[in-house]
Amino acid sequence: MYNLGRAGLTFWSPVINVVRDPRWGRTQETPGEDPFVVGRYAANFVRGLQDVRGTEHIPDLNARPLKVSACCKHYAAYDVDNWKGVDRLHFDARVTEQDMVETFLKPFEMCVKEGDVSSIMCSYNRVNGIPTCADPKLLNQTVRGDWGLRGYLVSDCDSIEVMVDNHQFINDTNEDAVAQTLKAGLDLDCGNYYPKFTMSSIRQGKVSVEDVDKALRNLYMLMMRLGYFDGSPEFKNLGKKDICSSRNIDLAVEAARQGIVLLKNDNGTLPFDRNTIKNLAVVGPHASVTDIMIGNYAGTPCRYITPTDGFSTYTNVQTQQGCEDVLCNNDKLIGAAVDAAKTADATVIMVGLSLKVEAESLDRLHLFLPGFQTQLINQVADAAKGPVVLIIMSAGGIDITFAKNNPKIKAILWAGYPGQEGGRAIADVVFGTYNPGGRLPITWYEGSYVEKLPMTSMQLRPLDNLGYPGRTYKFYNGTTVYPFGYGLSYSQFTYKIQSPNPSTLDVKLTRFQHCHDIDYKPGTQKPTCPSVKIEDGLACDTHYTINTQIQITNTGTRDGDQAVIVYSKAPEGILGAPIKQVIGFRRVGIRAGQTVTVPFQFNACKALSIVDYQAHTVLPAGQHSIVVGDGVASYTYDVNFT
Repeated sequence: MYNLGRAGLTFWSPVINVVRDPRWGRTQETPGEDPFVVGRYAANFVRGLQDVRGTEHIPDLNARPLKVSACCKHYAAYDVDNWKGVDRLHFDARVTEQDMVETFLKPFEMCVKEGDVSSIMCSYNRVNGIPTCADPKLLNQTVRGDWGLRGYLVSDCDSIEVMVDNHQFINDTNEDAVAQTLKAGLDLDCGNYYPKFTMSSIRQGKVSVEDVDKALRNLYMLMMRLGYFDGSPEFKNLGKKDICSSRNIDLAVEAARQGIVLLKNDNGTLPFDRNTIKNLAVVGPHASVTDIMIGNYAGTPCRYITPTDGFSTYTNVQTQQGCEDVLCNNDKLIGAAVDAAKTADATVIMVGLSLKVEAESLDRLHLFLPGFQTQLINQVADAAKGPVVLIIMSAGGIDITFAKNNPKIKAILWAGYPGQEGGRAIADVVFGTYNPGGRLPITWYEGSYVEKLPMTSMQLRPLDNLGYPGRTYKFYNGTTVYPFGYGLSYSQFTYKIQSPNPSTLDVKLTRFQHCHDIDYKPGTQKPTCPSVKIEDGLACDTHYTINTQIQITNTGTRDGDQAVIVYSKAPEGILGAPIKQVIGFRRVGIRAGQTVTVPFQFNACKALSIVDYQAHTVLPAGQHSIVVGDGVASYTYDVNFT
């Protein structure tokens, strides 16, 4: 696209904010609620955009050539867009230092350290009173100093203006705001404040020419690394033939297939047999959708394959909308959908959300399907002659307990927003050309969850004094519709785990290392040396490796994928420790009847550490647990300090 004059070489992507609250409108832009998973996604996304093959590890990384410049955003603690009159342009995120280190900053740290991203974008909101784009601790001290960013820092668009007009931060003038952001480390203003007010800020003595030069050096260095001035010979032959190629379209199909999650499949209803299902009713507001499938910030698709298009390649299809649109404000069209289901061999109900319900600047108020969609589903399921499959397109989780518990609804699939080839991918899964292996990247809470706490409460851990439950799978132990990491398959799998030898880590502390106290629940036995701070110089990179082998057998009759998720659990009794936390994951394809061994190598300092209430990352003493999935296999691992 750049060679054809249709694009630049800097892309402000990916969004790597953690999904803290299920109402957030921008959930569709992120990889989920777990900071480690989000960080791994960030690093790989960035490497895919930026890396020029063969130059990933050249000696001078500041001069490393870039294919395209990526940007991890929105830094930091940004996840309230517009909820009950509270919007991102005015919101002050009150965040504990513990949550900041453990959740909100972790993906960005991984993006910089593991992805070597060339840009970070600061967000509109304040964090503990200070606009993120004017916070020298967040920008210069953390991103550049602690993490070592090689690149530039950019504002979300018009953030400096927002700082002056909306936050009214310490009654700044325009020149004050420019001086503060430049000194904090902001190199580029997506807006007009730097062009309009930098010179007058210099004349007033509020910022120096050296501060401006520093920002310009960061920007011009990036342009040089991109080949902006002298070209990138290895990419000069890319052109129109490489856009919408069959290879790219096949990749879009595979991405959509891998992302589909099977939530319910009573009595092995799916996959359908095309020799049995001669007439299929496809009903619901998403039956023939096009642009809804690509969500936001998607660019121009090569084409659309709607669900109706996809199913039509397998059988005869009869389509009825059931609703005028996704909001489903009346029941006028439900009757026609019911009639279609009465005569069909099977019925697929396509429902969910869209940008009319969840989007940038639009958070949700509840977790239920919009309008009359629930009524549509129930009436169609009651009338259907054949088996009924419910397919959800959405980003955020939805309380579909009624459908989960309805015996007439035999199977449920979640497709996210599956992209231009979504209809083809969905049909391939329903008719068994592809065996689903996706896992939910977020918790699907019951609808009552959002009545228990405001979206503006930033704490991840439960607040018992206010009656607020915890957030995400790490700190919420209540009932769910479907938990984080949930997903079924058309195959069955068994797991065995081989515990490492030795299964104990004995650490002899030096005179520079000290025992660090951490809080335990009352009545729990605390070790003599409860923990050691990672920053105290533990030999993490060389001595503390945990090698784990997980054996998986496909006992079913179909080839299938397993997304293997490995968690660690801290020793019992530590106050405020996560219920569990992801420390590794891998997707593996396993043929029917085959057994594969999946190796994992963990660094104990990363895999077993927790963040205490003072925001220290510590390695606790005691008996840790390494757990696969929802507990299909596990072992214990002891850490002792002397």
